[in-house]
Amino acid sequence: MDIHDFAVIVASDAHIGYAEEICDEMHESAKARGTGIARRNPEYVANKMREGKAVIAIHNDGTWAGFCYIETWSHNEFVANSGLIVNPLFRKCGLAKAIKNRIFELSREKYPDAKIFGLTTGLAVMKINSELGYEPVTYSELTQDENFWKGCQSCVNYDILTAKGRKNCLCTAMLYDPEEKEKVIQDNGKRLQEEMPRTKRKMNLFERLEAKLRGSAKVLFSSILINQ
Repeated sequence: MDIHDFAVIVASDAHIGYAEEICDEMHESAKARGTGIARRNPEYVANKMREGKAVIAIHNDGTWAGFCYIETWSHNEFVANSGLIVNPLFRKCGLAKAIKNRIFELSREKYPDAKIFGLTTGLAVMKINSELGYEPVTYSELTQDENFWKGCQSCVNYDILTAKGRKNCLCTAMLYDPEEKEKVIQDNGKRLQEEMPRTKRKMNLFERLEAKLRGSAKVLFSSILINQ
């Protein structure tokens, strides 16, 4: 079984029947890890499907295989890709990465100027986030929307978060900042433009040296012919 056995698509009304099962698995997975995501009810997940703000993976036989949804905070300034879950029947098939990639694309399509962030304890998710361009950040760089932090109340580590004044917890905060990425692209472009004249000068010098060597070789060859 591999990734080609699944369809990773934007969820819709057609997938609402999976909402309760998805929520149950989110809860069980959080308990098994000893950490947690904000507990969501089936109606909340169903609404995300209706709004086109979720990605679902479906196996060829119609079984749900994975899920993730978009949440927005601070008047759409921040976007979180939340609730990533893979059905235990289909783990180690590359689904987490495929779902993360698609939900990231969907977030960029819907909220191109928003900062995309996540809190996670999973090394695999951190690796995927890094490949997408996320950077580790402090909690102070995330949304300060109180409703977001209230969502952590259902996590088993909420007492740790509050005891540390919401400055850190067991989760690693990661952020994709489109403005910063655009700045890096522009800086790289300027650097390339600055390097091009130097590269051109080096090329011209090399070409002159190469021409001189060819000329010297011709003179030497002619001399040999004459002396014969």
